[in-house]
Amino acid sequence: MSGKHYKKRKLSEKIAITIVILAVLVATTALTYAYVIKDNMANGPGKSNVKQTGWAPENSGTNNGKSGGSINNEQGKNTSDGGSGKEKQKTRQDIAEKKLQKLISNMSLKEKVGQMIIVGFEGYDANPKVSSMIKDNHVGGIILYNRNIKDDKQLVTLNNKLKTLNKDNKLPVFISADHEGGRITRLPSKATVFPSNLTIGKKDSPKLSREIGSVLGSEMKAYGFNLDFAPVADIYSNPKNTVIGDRSFGTDYQTVSRLSAATMKGIKSSGVEPVVKHFPGHGDTDVDSHEDMPVLYKSINELKSFELKPFENAVNQGADMMMVSHIKLPKIDKTGRPASLSHEVTTDILRNDMGFNGVIITDDLEMGAISKYYGTGDAAVKAIRAGSDMVLVCHTYESQSKTIDAITEAVKNGQISEKRIDESVKRIAMLKQKYNLSDEPASMKNVDKYVGNAEHKSIAARAAVR
Repeated sequence: MSGKHYKKRKLSEKIAITIVILAVLVATTALTYAYVIKDNMANGPGKSNVKQTGWAPENSGTNNGKSGGSINNEQGKNTSDGGSGKEKQKTRQDIAEKKLQKLISNMSLKEKVGQMIIVGFEGYDANPKVSSMIKDNHVGGIILYNRNIKDDKQLVTLNNKLKTLNKDNKLPVFISADHEGGRITRLPSKATVFPSNLTIGKKDSPKLSREIGSVLGSEMKAYGFNLDFAPVADIYSNPKNTVIGDRSFGTDYQTVSRLSAATMKGIKSSGVEPVVKHFPGHGDTDVDSHEDMPVLYKSINELKSFELKPFENAVNQGADMMMVSHIKLPKIDKTGRPASLSHEVTTDILRNDMGFNGVIITDDLEMGAISKYYGTGDAAVKAIRAGSDMVLVCHTYESQSKTIDAITEAVKNGQISEKRIDESVKRIAMLKQKYNLSDEPASMKNVDKYVGNAEHKSIAARAAVR
């Protein structure tokens, strides 16, 4: 064979070998791919045969600040479905629940009954009577009026003294006032002045109302308050109504619903507890409950289509505390009792129908609507049996003492079970815990910094423009 033919044969052999090698590689790859497809089909869509180790790269799980898809750093535990997080939250809730139950079980009946009462007193200083109410009777809160407020320094000193008197009690004390804005204000002259709610209502701006609520709350907090009996959720539907009048945001339920809820959120944002009032609606009455008993001749369907709308909205928007008024509703409660003493109104409508799980408090039991027809102690027992968690007794030490004695005696003689008392005390304690209440003193530095500052005055100026 010539050298030329030999070289051609060698080249042909090399090409053939190369083709065989390539064919083997292709076949191997195809076989491997087939096994992978089979394995994935066996595992189902979206599944993998790779065992998850629990490892995640740095910053994984944050998803650029979005929730979902995170893997914790404990090997073998995947929390992408939030399961572990929910378990931890439940564990924390269980621990808090046990602590709360332990706290209540360690309270005497006297301490528990005291928590269910907010009291008022006369004077610019904590007199012996209110001191006794706090130290000896463990009352849940104090309410201040203009009779208790002279100037900035005096008010800070008074609130700090009330908190100091409470230092040995198991729960911090509510320091409260009716600070609504407009004609119902309870702060010294330095505080920001707002027009009436009716004027504010004409603007119909939830954003502005929320800002106003934030100012009301932050200025109260600077003075040492932690609870505000506001906003008013009554609809001004009766022009003869003088007790509500321009305290209402308007004459239609839509405006009142929007702005009362926005104001509530604003107060809440400051760390002060708002109290929505006066359930089930005081706007269509022509008798002042401070003087006598108003009567509202409306059926439940009529209430649901109008008066109850703002309160229902407040519940849906996160209301934590609600005040029940002294209004007689003969078409709903045949006993003739006012809403504050009515199981049909307080429990059946507010608690059950509307699903309100927060704290229910009565309006002042020394108002004419109650004092003319009931003793304060008797009314307090009826209110608690109706479903209220707290009662207001705003004026005299004698009425406050009778209220405490009447509730205590009602538990001892079986009219009210201690379990029922515990239910209310639990709600009160949970509310105080939710708002991180403490008896820490207020500071004049905060009064100087926040009360009536330029930003707050700017908001008030916008509210006043017609």
